[in-house]
Amino acid sequence: MSKDRVIVAGAGPAGLVGATILARAGIAVTVLEAEAALPLNLRASTFHPPTLDMLDELDVAQPLIDQGLKAPTLQYRDRPTGLIAQFDFGLIADLTGHPFRLQCEQFRLNQLLLAKLEAMDGVEIRFGAKVSDATQDQDGVGVVLEGGERIAGAYLIGADGATSAVRDATGIPFEGFTWPEQFLVVSTPFDFTGPFPDLCCVNYFADPEEWYFLLKVPGLWRVMFPTGTDESLETIMSDATAQRRLRRVFDTGAPYTIEHKTLYRVHQRVAERSRAGRFFLAGDAAHINNPLGGMGMNGGIHDAHNLATKLARVLRGEAPPSLLDRYESERRPVALEYINKHTIKNKRNLETDDPAEQAAFRAVLKETLADKDKTRAYLRRISMIASLEQAALGAG
Repeated sequence: MSKDRVIVAGAGPAGLVGATILARAGIAVTVLEAEAALPLNLRASTFHPPTLDMLDELDVAQPLIDQGLKAPTLQYRDRPTGLIAQFDFGLIADLTGHPFRLQCEQFRLNQLLLAKLEAMDGVEIRFGAKVSDATQDQDGVGVVLEGGERIAGAYLIGADGATSAVRDATGIPFEGFTWPEQFLVVSTPFDFTGPFPDLCCVNYFADPEEWYFLLKVPGLWRVMFPTGTDESLETIMSDATAQRRLRRVFDTGAPYTIEHKTLYRVHQRVAERSRAGRFFLAGDAAHINNPLGGMGMNGGIHDAHNLATKLARVLRGEAPPSLLDRYESERRPVALEYINKHTIKNKRNLETDDPAEQAAFRAVLKETLADKDKTRAYLRRISMIASLEQAALGAG
């Protein structure tokens, strides 16, 4: 095993993006994935403009776009009264090559990246390889798999999710909290543009009784609801509950066809550090948040792009190892002060039952739309372009 090999734990978007950047730079990479194959679950499905710009560098943005839906606008709605505001990403077309959100399931990106990695020299991909422990010294890292096998390398990227074994091996605390309610996502082929003719692909419906998020992906609409803290798992996941919630969105007079139901335990947590020596944390291993705003997966891809670019330069002898010190100072504040802050605010804006807060939210949206500069600033923020600007400031 090459002493310059980077080991990546986790074959999700962050892990595979990092591995692809390294492999394209000629760095040997081993990807370890606990699952027997890439999962096909319906998890994150929103790709933001700067994320697509990064994926374009890896030649996977267009193939991904070909499988998804472009969402050039997004809407905020009041459940009882209708449209509050619509924002058009075309206003920041000068800042990105992709002035839209792309609605496409994350597993499609994983498949594209895996196909590229499998064709590259110096890449080893192992499924059914669950990391149980990791060690390091001044010369490199050692990763221990379940069963006792040990793999050596120069650096280890922990992109192995919220229950990260790499983070556990570092002893780094995962600070934050868990929301009392869970989020239920129900997917249906019913076309909501019938009852809501001016609907776009991304729609946030504010309601103090039961807010919801209505998002279109190819062939399906995904509807996200909060669940009651007193609801049992059996009740939440029952067809009757899903039908009841969908009828509150629009009563078709007949049962909905339901393709998928997914329940999420929702957290707001950020690792106390993003680096411990030769170990690095990226994606959900470093930070997790509620999905309102679609910042989790995107933030993980931004982590991986930042870190892998730096590792490649160091391992190619183009930069000193001290360059790696900047990863944490650039990316952790984004997770803590930007992603956490904005996703919590997004949730509060949709669910608040305080009349003053409701009025303030609606007033801010209308005031923002009335001023082009404020609209551009808002779009930079929700598209995560501003988070990359914040990271650059973190570099000093």
